[in-house]
Amino acid sequence: MKIYNKYIAAIALSLVLASCKAPMATVIKDEVKENIPQNFNQEEQSDANTNSGMTPWRQFFTDPNLVALIETSLKNNQELMITLQEIEIAKSGVLAKKEKLSPTVSAGIGAGMRKAGRYTSEGAGDASTEIEDGKKMPDPLGNFEGGLMANWEIDIWKKLRTEKESAVAHYLSTVEGKNFVLSNLIEEVADSYYELLALDNQLDIIQQYIKLQQKALEISKIQKEAAAATELAVKKFEAELAKSKATEYTIRQQITEKENEINALCGRYPQPIVRSKDDFMTTIPQTVYTGIPSQLLANRPDIKQAELELKSSKLDVEAARKEFYPTLEISTTLGLEAFKPSYLVKMPESIAYSLVGDLAGPLINKSAIKANFQTADARQIQALYEYDKTILNAYLDVANLMSKVKNIDQYYKLKSDETKALEQSIDIANQLFRNSRADYLEVLLNQRDALDAKMELVEAKQKQLSTVVDIYKSLGGGWK
Repeated sequence: MKIYNKYIAAIALSLVLASCKAPMATVIKDEVKENIPQNFNQEEQSDANTNSGMTPWRQFFTDPNLVALIETSLKNNQELMITLQEIEIAKSGVLAKKEKLSPTVSAGIGAGMRKAGRYTSEGAGDASTEIEDGKKMPDPLGNFEGGLMANWEIDIWKKLRTEKESAVAHYLSTVEGKNFVLSNLIEEVADSYYELLALDNQLDIIQQYIKLQQKALEISKIQKEAAAATELAVKKFEAELAKSKATEYTIRQQITEKENEINALCGRYPQPIVRSKDDFMTTIPQTVYTGIPSQLLANRPDIKQAELELKSSKLDVEAARKEFYPTLEISTTLGLEAFKPSYLVKMPESIAYSLVGDLAGPLINKSAIKANFQTADARQIQALYEYDKTILNAYLDVANLMSKVKNIDQYYKLKSDETKALEQSIDIANQLFRNSRADYLEVLLNQRDALDAKMELVEAKQKQLSTVVDIYKSLGGGWK
């Protein structure tokens, strides 16, 4: 008998050891992070001590109306509220994984009745058993019980701890995701605000242009009566005036839509947006300092989010690999049990308890476990590519925007010179037209060119301000 027990123990041990064989995870290497350049521009050196991305948004934006809009959006924006709930979901996931490390204790009561067949191994002779002198065991036999039950999986391979660490990393990634939403939200509000101011200024320009055309139309009618101009000139000025008035209504609609877009970001119903358009064209954009590219890893929430998701996916692979190992579970019960309720109070006879330890591991048909492991391994590689892509895109965003800042500044200066020259040409053309030394086509062309130049100058100012906001966000600013 002892020999058989040894054989059984040896077989059981060999089966457990056989279940410990687990596949190896794919070894991944982050080459993009290691090869990140030292500077954003190869022709210029970056200063690590100056980085606008570290500036709090309240210091970066100086317009009080814009600051008020940003504050409102941070309180009421629905997308931000949704993101905050994702954080709560992830936090609950951490608590769920943490609780698996502790024993599960439950209490319960139960009652039942069983009648065994008379000619079965269980029922043969039971009815004649006497529990007391002259009292036979009842048939059918009832059962009443109540007590405590506990189950505990011993974390011998630290699988449960690994799952908890993965949940923590995912939770922290949702926090960084919230920071990224904050950064994007501030950028959207600021960009929309500057676009609204640009539309206000364009509306003023088109209204001034309409007054100018109305005067030109009146002059053309007077000249027609004096035979100094033809009906064709009058109709051309009338058509140009109608076109400008149509443009005015188009801009008014764009203003309404942009106001409602800002209200949507602020999580409120349509209402007027408080703003001051008078100082828009004289606003000087903030000077932006980029720092060094490696600072993006610490400043940009989307990069930190991708990094934490990569860490979480690596831990998921490790936990999935440990599923191939045997698990040790301990189960215990302690309570009272009897076939009649009145016997439950008879102690210690009614006291029942058990203590069981199970060491078991997967042996055959591991397809599901292998599939889970392969899925986790593939997600780990996917998370690495996502992390690398985020770093690369962040670097390219800053490099492109820094170039855009310089080019848009030059573009704005040239458009400003063009506008001044065309404004002077309008005065000259109108004077010549009054003296019948220029025809209506010269006046119309000069007016059109001047209007287009002024409109483009306003757009250039808006792009100048918005580009600075975009690069501030690309450097990781806005969420602190």
